[in-house]
Amino acid sequence: MSSAPHPSRVSPQVPSQVSPPEFAVTASGPHAVTGVEVIALPVLTGADGPLLGPGAADVGDLLGVDLLAVLEADRATGKVGQVTALPVPLGSPQDADLRQVLLVGLGEASATDFRRAGATLARAVQDRSVVATTIPAVEPSVGLEPFVVGAVLGSFGFAWRSAPPEHVPVQRVVLAELDDADRPAVARAVAVGGASWRARTLASLPSNLKNPPWLAEHAASLAADAGLEVRVWDEAELAAGGFGGIVGVGQASATPPRLIRLDYTPRKASRRTPTVVLVGKGITFDTGGLSIKPGEAMVNMKRDMTGGGVVMSVLAALADVGCPVRVVGLVPAAENAVGGNALRPGDVLRHYGGRTTEVTNTDAEGRLVMADAIAYAVAELSPAAVVDVATLTGAIKVALGQQVGGLFASSDALAATLLASGERSGEPLWRFPLAAAYEEKIASRVADADNAGGGPGAITAALFLQHFTGGVPWAHLDIASVGDAPADGYEWSKGPTGFGARLLLDWLGSDDPLAGLAR
Repeated sequence: MSSAPHPSRVSPQVPSQVSPPEFAVTASGPHAVTGVEVIALPVLTGADGPLLGPGAADVGDLLGVDLLAVLEADRATGKVGQVTALPVPLGSPQDADLRQVLLVGLGEASATDFRRAGATLARAVQDRSVVATTIPAVEPSVGLEPFVVGAVLGSFGFAWRSAPPEHVPVQRVVLAELDDADRPAVARAVAVGGASWRARTLASLPSNLKNPPWLAEHAASLAADAGLEVRVWDEAELAAGGFGGIVGVGQASATPPRLIRLDYTPRKASRRTPTVVLVGKGITFDTGGLSIKPGEAMVNMKRDMTGGGVVMSVLAALADVGCPVRVVGLVPAAENAVGGNALRPGDVLRHYGGRTTEVTNTDAEGRLVMADAIAYAVAELSPAAVVDVATLTGAIKVALGQQVGGLFASSDALAATLLASGERSGEPLWRFPLAAAYEEKIASRVADADNAGGGPGAITAALFLQHFTGGVPWAHLDIASVGDAPADGYEWSKGPTGFGARLLLDWLGSDDPLAGLAR
């Protein structure tokens, strides 16, 4: 007679989740597209009042409505975020399915305005089947990709309930008054938005499912789908290989640590093609260890692997954005748990390559696992640049709030490139100094470094990591400030953000990501 499995050993199953909308391109005006429930038209700000964009005249004539008068009645100005709704309960002469016309504010039609208008529209057309819009047709070279990314991310949702989702994204977005030459830009934008969607989903998953072995299995599945090479170190291989930081942080957990490596090779790669390494913090849950966190501070720690999720999601999308360099993604994955075998304050760890760390705070664990991965990258992969992504310090949130990520860099050229990609992608960064004056803070009497040097906390954490970079051009993205959005707003949904995926794809999808760096 078999017994039922113990509840704690039953692997939870992820319920069905909503999907991003599909996108189609047509040269037709929105009034001529049939089977559409909603038509969305752009409204720009003007010196003498709001201005209607492409397609508005045809739609107004078809419905016999003065759309400017509708805007005036609603006191609309064209500001981004404004939406004026015109019901069409009986459909139009050309489309019996039409039920609504939305007049969507586009502001001054900057790239940011397009992205925000896309997200605003996505929220306004939840539960609809098809929307046709000319918003990106205002200026496709500026607005098409940001609009699509915004529409994807404004549609994001995650839930783990017994009932179906309360709302679902619009099924299809028809981009009107465009042509076939615009299709590659749409495909690229869908890939970028999809990478952020994946990173958010990974960070949203609960840690009773998302442990290090599960994350490694997901990476293997992702690699198979995206044509990546994959290698995973288990706990025995990590110990034998000298990855003392990863082993030490993960040793108290019932689910052992892993190191995940994903390799992307561009289609036209040669032996001279340079390599970029991305390292993403993969702490699948962070109790703080024996230096335990207060309960309130522990609530969101399922998302402490956001950096790892970003790296995995970026690797999966590199082919879609045409990345011209080799990229290796490393995700040191561990659960920082409390137990009889937990890492103790005062313990000394030996990292990959031999450098030692005195652990004076077990809640400063992210830098311990990241150090191993960075040291491995420098020693074994001959990278032209290393960029790490981590929800690393609360200090960066104190400094920046929740709208901007922190950037540290040993190379001015790399810093400038990443800052520019952050601005273009809508994931802004602010550069901080690697101030040598604070090196004494991370000095230890018994080891090469102390893992918890105290304030200024974001700087001392970055200085700790810099010692493992071997002089390779390196950038550190501390995204603890932006790992969670406090509320819904444009392309951001309350909860995990997946911050970093868009800016890294903007950088790595450029013609020469390593421009200005010595090779």
